[in-house]
Amino acid sequence: MNAIHPSLLKESRKKIVPRQLANTDHLVLFAALALLIIGWLVMTSASIYNAERLYQNPFHFSIRQAIYIALGGMLGVCVFVVPIKEWSRLSTPIILLGTLLLCLVLIPGVGSEINGSRRWFRLGFFNVQPSELVKLGTILYMASYLVRRQQQVRESVQGFLVPVGVLSIIGTLLLAEPDFGATVVIFATAMGMLFLVGVRLTYFLTFVTAIVVMMAILIVTASYRLARFVSFMDPWAERFGNGYQLVHSLIGIARGEWFGLGIGASIQKLHFLPEAHTDFVFAILSEEMGALGALAVIGLFGLFLWRAFQIGQVSEDLGQKFSAYLAYGLSLCIGLQALINIGVNTGVLPTKGITLPLMSYGGSSMLVSMVMVAFLIRIDWENRQLIKNGQMPIREKYR
Repeated sequence: MNAIHPSLLKESRKKIVPRQLANTDHLVLFAALALLIIGWLVMTSASIYNAERLYQNPFHFSIRQAIYIALGGMLGVCVFVVPIKEWSRLSTPIILLGTLLLCLVLIPGVGSEINGSRRWFRLGFFNVQPSELVKLGTILYMASYLVRRQQQVRESVQGFLVPVGVLSIIGTLLLAEPDFGATVVIFATAMGMLFLVGVRLTYFLTFVTAIVVMMAILIVTASYRLARFVSFMDPWAERFGNGYQLVHSLIGIARGEWFGLGIGASIQKLHFLPEAHTDFVFAILSEEMGALGALAVIGLFGLFLWRAFQIGQVSEDLGQKFSAYLAYGLSLCIGLQALINIGVNTGVLPTKGITLPLMSYGGSSMLVSMVMVAFLIRIDWENRQLIKNGQMPIREKYR
């Protein structure tokens, strides 16, 4: 690994001063592991009756989630041992592979249709959702593109339109599944990365306005999306129809009060709240662990994102642009997905199928979330190695 130029060290010495950065990786790991453990416990509780009814085994989903977590850990280790610069070279093949899978999943007989959506490949006991790979691929591609074309993105409309074109292709394929939630997360993450790199405000606002208008058209022209939006505005008017999920989510959150009913004591999981162990695991958590438990989980996400953004800041100060943009993109993706899921559970946002990262049941989501954590840990580790090679002790550097 190359040594850092003395002028860069002198400049970065002034910037990287927060005492808290001394244990950045430990805190990111702590937050991620805490979310994994809490999520697995609550998901087990939320799924126990469904699993008994469907598979005659109350721990069916719990065992599978534990397997996904173990696989995610092994995959994370594999990601960690690969230098970040290698992922920059692989970014284009990964996004192309993800786009190809999005095309293949739409083919009848190849993709598996569940609840009217064709989003999965069925591989034995495991369903693969290509949109999760596309999330990661988009972040890698955007980070690589922004490093290579940073000046063009900031100064010319052509440099801005290239990633917009890639996003448009991906968004079209996702909406064909349809997967409105993944489309929102990917677009919002990519736009956040463009904003952070310093794209012209006129380009940014124009594209954001176009996206908002397009989303509004998509909501109005699709009857099920319009029904969800209307029920979101007044779920109690549709409490036995389109507002059913949201109403029971709100009931569960309200029943938890401050301290909750206790792990395993949820009533809403008894076939009242659909998708309790996937999209609405936060509502079950709130019912069983109360407002304090819910706030603790939100705090863990906040801690994770704060540290993740600081890892990106350190990378940027050290001149590692790809690592910095990758860390920012990963942070935005996890944060936005958590924000949307919690917003849906609490009735702040319209209902859409988005899992809670590191907590909801789901193989593809869990694997990709853990890979994202592994990327952040690798970036932090490389930052520390750069500091060591620059003849500056880590403790002094992060003091």
